[in-house]
Amino acid sequence: MNVTGTVVDANGERLPGVSILLKGTNTGTMTDMNGKFSIQVPSSDAILRFSYLGYESRHVKVDTKKMMNIVMKEQSTALDEVVVVGYQEVRRKDLTGSVAKANINDMLKTPITRFDQALAGRIAGVQVSSGEGGPGASFNIVVRGNNSLTQSNSPLFVIDGFPVEDAGAASINPADIESLDVLKDASATAIYGARGANGVVIITTKKGKIGKPVITYNGSVSLERLNNKLDLMDAYEFVRLQEELYSPSEMLEKYFSEGRTLESYRNIPDQYDWQDEVFRTAISTNHYLSISGGTADTRYNSSLSYVNQNGIIINSAYTRFQGRFSLDQRINSKLKINLNANYSRGITSGSSPSAASSSASSSFMYSVWGYRPVTYDGTDLRTALWDPDVNTANDYRFNPILSVRNEYRKNTQDDLVGNAFAEYTFIKGLKLKVSGGYRLKKRLNEAFNGSKTRYGNASRSEGVNASVRNYDDHGWLNENVLSYSKYINKKHNISALAGMTFQGNYSNMFRSDVQQIAHESLGMAGMDSGLPKLIESSIGENKLMSYLARFNYAFESKYYLTASFRADGSSKFSPKNRWGYFPSASVAWNFDKENFLKGIDWLNNGKLRLSWGQTGNNRVSDYAYMGSITPSMTYEYPFGETYYPGFRLTAIENPNLKWETTDQTNLGIDLSFLGERINFTADLYHKLTRNLLLYADLPYTTGFSKAYLNIGKMANRGIELTLETVNIKNRDFTWTSNFNISFNRSEVKELSGNQETLLSTVTFDNAYKTPSYIAKVGKPLGLMYGYIYEGTYKPEDFENGVLKSDIPTNGSERNMIHPGDARYKDINGDNKVDEKDQTIIGRGEPIHVGGFTNNFTYKNFDLNIFFTWSYGNDILNANRLIFENSLTKKETNMFASYADRWTPQNPQSNIPRAGDNSPRVFSSRVIEDGSYLRLKSVALGYTLPRKIARRCSLESARIFITGENLWTWTSYTGYDPEVSVRNSALTPGFDFSAYPRAYNFSLGVNLSF
Repeated sequence: MNVTGTVVDANGERLPGVSILLKGTNTGTMTDMNGKFSIQVPSSDAILRFSYLGYESRHVKVDTKKMMNIVMKEQSTALDEVVVVGYQEVRRKDLTGSVAKANINDMLKTPITRFDQALAGRIAGVQVSSGEGGPGASFNIVVRGNNSLTQSNSPLFVIDGFPVEDAGAASINPADIESLDVLKDASATAIYGARGANGVVIITTKKGKIGKPVITYNGSVSLERLNNKLDLMDAYEFVRLQEELYSPSEMLEKYFSEGRTLESYRNIPDQYDWQDEVFRTAISTNHYLSISGGTADTRYNSSLSYVNQNGIIINSAYTRFQGRFSLDQRINSKLKINLNANYSRGITSGSSPSAASSSASSSFMYSVWGYRPVTYDGTDLRTALWDPDVNTANDYRFNPILSVRNEYRKNTQDDLVGNAFAEYTFIKGLKLKVSGGYRLKKRLNEAFNGSKTRYGNASRSEGVNASVRNYDDHGWLNENVLSYSKYINKKHNISALAGMTFQGNYSNMFRSDVQQIAHESLGMAGMDSGLPKLIESSIGENKLMSYLARFNYAFESKYYLTASFRADGSSKFSPKNRWGYFPSASVAWNFDKENFLKGIDWLNNGKLRLSWGQTGNNRVSDYAYMGSITPSMTYEYPFGETYYPGFRLTAIENPNLKWETTDQTNLGIDLSFLGERINFTADLYHKLTRNLLLYADLPYTTGFSKAYLNIGKMANRGIELTLETVNIKNRDFTWTSNFNISFNRSEVKELSGNQETLLSTVTFDNAYKTPSYIAKVGKPLGLMYGYIYEGTYKPEDFENGVLKSDIPTNGSERNMIHPGDARYKDINGDNKVDEKDQTIIGRGEPIHVGGFTNNFTYKNFDLNIFFTWSYGNDILNANRLIFENSLTKKETNMFASYADRWTPQNPQSNIPRAGDNSPRVFSSRVIEDGSYLRLKSVALGYTLPRKIARRCSLESARIFITGENLWTWTSYTGYDPEVSVRNSALTPGFDFSAYPRAYNFSLGVNLSF
């Protein structure tokens, strides 16, 4: 009997040279160049053994009625793991650069909604943070420190071959991701040239696998709650504070009326807890359904998902609908094609508590914390629009319950990505891949402020108002890459590629703001009944053309050489500076293969890596090098009896603007011991970024305030350590660990001209206009700037009611300073504190960050425990500027810590007194240690025995319970130490009115049919 068939790998690639042996005999054959075979067998019960180097052997019963399709599975070891680098895949043991691979299985242990949400602490050298904890909140990813001062430092994302500067992380379901690789050093990223300076994150989504259709469902329900409420003054302490701010007669009219005293307010039951009123237990659901399968020639994968995440602040939520489809088709033995498409719609509702404003009292949390805990006349503050005892002319607080329930905020995000490629094999090893892609990004932001909201009530000049903003972004891509690989004499492994790519982007924006809307009940539909306040529109377009090449050589899998080169031409720069050139080179030595180490059995792998390369950054606006003229009705002028819009110059031309370039050197070592049960990786790197694309201040004589200039240098150096261990492994129980830690030190090498410092001001309240951050030559980025706080002035500092002449003032006149006022250090010794006494008071960058993962399995149970941490960074807690210093504000509640303020009865306190009217400045008083150790997630699962699952018509079934953000060890007094609401390279770690981060518990299932 003759049996025929085809042998392929899991991706459908046909395998030549597979050994096929008839069990129990010496009869055998091999597959031909197309993976096909033919063999004579004695009966239909015969067993064939298939074996191939690097793949697991298979024993399969023959099928005499049709052609057999045999799928070989690769042997999986850490060193044989495939990672994706620029335009090709490489086995980990053949890497010459610094490339890290995320453990997708660990990331999916908890029901996450976006991949960046679970990336923090997973990979050495990759810092992931979010400014606050709202539903659908975005995350900031930085690889090996910030390169730019004023431009984006996020990495380039390559999603199924489509490079984008904005990942659109919310549009990708993490369950659809097959692999996520981070290219960190220049030898790995230089192939992406102009956009690779900040690192590259390569995401490959799942493809269909050979076999019958497999349906997968993942579903979960989650409960989220506020981690911890902030302690505020109770009624007794609040009234005690008012007693210090009001005169005795005023207190008799208010809180001490009807015979009440201060003691009347101690432990009274009827107190408002505004945090309880606006925070809730939020319920979220997450559903994912996919179908996958295929043959050796056709493979498919498609999925649908739905996320409904409610926020812990009432009326805040995030909803996402997402679908994806992938098709791989082999046309013949030489040609294969792929189609891939993903669409998502995300809707974020509810306003951001941390939205920038000119007054702190306009912020949402100001009302939550500042509203009184008690009234003296029985007024129900929960139903009143305003606190009747607060002057709304200079204090814009508003009933937080009514405001959050009635504010309409809806941000809709539509993302569509389509990719296709055709790959043709001319001869063995020589392939041409032609790919194309299209990306559509649409954003619609709607805001409506009715009469019962902070920004639309009767006290506001705008009255009922609304705003709508439309943004569309269209991107296209064409890549043409020719690659060749050949293995010569079993010693020389050569591969090379060359290509040309084209990419373009077109965007447009329209915004309309309307005030004094007459028909409030119509909501956004009533905008036409209002008065136009602002109309804006813009368009943008940029294009990029590139040439690229790479060469790889390996000798006996012992010595490796890689070299790459890329040339990029960008329309963002003038013709004379349009092109940038980015080379790289790396070498590696697998020293464990040397003869002098052959007798050492406990060393499985030892490799040294050295690399150098240049990468670029072109992240400026589309027309940054051009001058611009802006029309506006603000500049209208009369001509005859008609008014015409005027024009003014708004940007100065800079034809010399060019690429920002980063040189990076990396030295690394990879070690594996004891049968790869211990794997250790260490990398030491140094980056120098020059010709910074800086949005720099200009001399007033130019007539312009700022412009894009190539000014300055920035350095980053650091060390990354990763340790993976298999601690215990037997039939019933396994325990594996992964530990990583990263140290990065940034240094400003050079600023504009002879400039030694660059000051930055964070906007949150007009009263605090002094700079709060500084970039200084020779120092790290993100330094906090202000005055050194020395406590309060004590009674012994005064003589006859006036501050003694030998004691420095605090910025106020000597006769205006009183005991209990804030005192600052006189650094220059001139007996007065002014701007010359400002200095560095904190650092926003951590000394090190990391993560620690432990995975346990016992029979059918699995347990994952994941810790993350940050150490050495400070937080500027601006909340304490307002709520731990009452100044002269009445009827405003404070943090509970303010009960220990300076008073005549508490003269040694270093918290400023009630009524302190010292200058409003940033000082070390509100700088706090932001270090933390967090139990990020715990996931416990149970997989049903296969026999039981199949009785239920299931291939597999797993139930799980998880918890996130369960415990945080920190000395920070705010809601959460992982906060940065005005985040940039220059201004990290600023906290004011942030959306608190929640902890949650989830219950879910993973089913496959």
